[in-house]
Order: sequence, then structure tokens, then C-alpha cells
Amino acid sequence: MSEIITPNKSIVDAKGRSVSTEEPKQEQKPTHLPDVKGYRILCAVPHVDEKYESGIIKADKTRNIEEHSTVVLFVIKLGDMAYADKDRFPTGPWCKEGDFVITRAYSGTRIKIHGKEFRIINDDTVEAVVDDPRGYVRA
Repeated sequence: MSEIITPNKSIVDAKGRSVSTEEPKQEQKPTHLPDVKGYRILCAVPHVDEKYESGIIKADKTRNIEEHSTVVLFVIKLGDMAYADKDRFPTGPWCKEGDFVITRAYSGTRIKIHGKEFRIINDDTVEAVVDDPRGYVRA
């Protein structure tokens, strides 16, 4: 989990430093993210490292499982009705754009945009907000 996409669509590492994403010029692809509606939240799945700390390369299947079962997501957009229900959320929103949140594994609607996975989750799916996502893994 070393790269994330911010609300202004730049890619940064876990400490907020800009990450170069220069690739050879290819065919123009749409770059906009879906406009979530209602009480939904659009989240990015943090990048899964390709190697273990020991330097051994992870199998594609292992990386795929880690990506699908992650419990840490990065909030990109809130829907127009997210956290609007004052009866359910009397203390206000549980998270905001730019937060790292913890949810249940496999939660939300999974979509891929140009190979990068995103999730659309419900506002009440957020279980915690964390400052630094490094070190959090599904138990």
C-alpha cells in the first residue's frame, strides 16, 4: 500500500509525497471518476506491494487476494446524501474526502478503472478513520 489517488486525482505515497506516473504516450483514455450518488462513498483501494519486506516477489494470486480483501480504503468522493440523515448520524459525518477508513473485508461494489480498483461503499460501512494506513491488514 504505497500509492493512493487524491481527490484532485494526483497520485501520492502514504506520506502525501507526489509519485511520478509518467508512462509512454498511448491512446487517450477517459480519466474521470464516477459521480457517486445518494449515501454512497467512492473509495480507492491502496496499492498492494509487489514484494514482501524480505524482497520475495508476491504471486499475482496473492496480490489479487490482498487487494480484494483489504480493510483500508482511501475516500475520494462523498455522495450528495452521505451522512445527511441526522437521526442516523447525530454527531455528523464519520469521514471526509482524503481520509483513510477501515471497513469490512470485501465490502462495497468493486469497479476497476484502467486497472486500478475502486469501491463504492455505503456511508454507514465506515468503521474507523486512520491517519496512517501502513501496517493495517485483515486479520
